[in-house]
Amino acid sequence: MPDESTATPRDFLAVERTFLAWIRTGLALMGLGFVLARFGIFLREFNLNQPNLPSRSYGLSLWLGTALIFLGVLVCLLSLVRYRRLLQQLQRPGALLSRPSALAITAALVLAILGVAMAVYLISVRPLAQNNASKSQETSMAIPESGILRTASNHSVDETVARLQSILQAKGVKLFTIVDHSGEAASAGLKMPNTKLLIFGNPKAGTPLMLASPSSALDLPLKILVAEDAAGKVWISYNAPAYLQTRHHFPPDLLPNIAVIEVLAAKAAE
Repeated sequence: MPDESTATPRDFLAVERTFLAWIRTGLALMGLGFVLARFGIFLREFNLNQPNLPSRSYGLSLWLGTALIFLGVLVCLLSLVRYRRLLQQLQRPGALLSRPSALAITAALVLAILGVAMAVYLISVRPLAQNNASKSQETSMAIPESGILRTASNHSVDETVARLQSILQAKGVKLFTIVDHSGEAASAGLKMPNTKLLIFGNPKAGTPLMLASPSSALDLPLKILVAEDAAGKVWISYNAPAYLQTRHHFPPDLLPNIAVIEVLAAKAAE
């Protein structure tokens, strides 16, 4: 009859199974946390690129996801400590099968390290559109009477125009025409810094505005002016959506229909 105080292979297998079960739990927590946090970042990116949607904060999703990842890391580490302690207790009677599982220990350490890496990555990541807008947008000389906003571009006039064309095409917004003011000036024998006006819009967005306030047709389709100043600096200018709403008195809930111009200007200036 075997000594009840002596560890048997069944005891070690039970400890091993318990340890692996905790590892699976930790991995599930880290995976759920990563998905939750990335989903929050995705929603923030999507909200920035879809001005028709109301602005909301999804920061809680990021922090909850990160907390779940750290919880998963903690579970892995605690299960490792508990596993080692149980093995030491089973080894005391002199059991024959007392060698700990190197694979299980390695898996716990690797998962813990990966969990920390994912958490650091999620905290360090910021929404791209928000970062770029804050870095590139320089609203200067915003005159309340005129409602004109200006954003400094990091590219030449032609490059900025090309970027705007590409963005409009990607978003399915129709570009009606590009007015080359400087080109027309040159044809008349006059000198003018490189200046181009883009006229674009989407009937689905603009028509409700004109139905609600017919005078808004004076400022629609939307326009973006890309011009070089005397110092060679390139500026993107456009009418502030809030100014147009005040000027034409259309319902505030239609303001998102033209708010896309701010996103376009920020992306083109990057």
